[in-house]
Amino acid sequence: MSDGEKQILLVAACALIDSDGRILLAQRPEGKSLAGLWEFPGGKVEPGETPEETLIREMEEEIGITTKVACLAPLTFASHTYETFHLLMPLFVCRRYEGIAHGKEGQAIKWVRPQALRDYPMPPADEPLIPFLQDLL
Repeated sequence: MSDGEKQILLVAACALIDSDGRILLAQRPEGKSLAGLWEFPGGKVEPGETPEETLIREMEEEIGITTKVACLAPLTFASHTYETFHLLMPLFVCRRYEGIAHGKEGQAIKWVRPQALRDYPMPPADEPLIPFLQDLL
């Protein structure tokens, strides 16, 4: 790669929606980039994984939720250039899952009403996803 080219990082995110129509946000822990900001759960797509498989794995690891591919519906995506890489992030919606969400890695989590999403500071790539969720809900 030349100096001008940025690596493309593929990350999958999930808008987990509870029976009251609230969306789960997780706070990025101290020591990680963008620490303290709120985001949709998910993570980096590993080699050989589909975005759906990534979400199933990450939601179990991060927040103790189990779901299936059939329960993940693609909604929209973010395409955002950060300083050292370009982020491509499909956002899936999930309304059917098992378990009680909790921060398994010590991170804070909150169930947030769609109209209140802007009250939580988010990474630049996550912010443009908010109107799609507000329209959906």
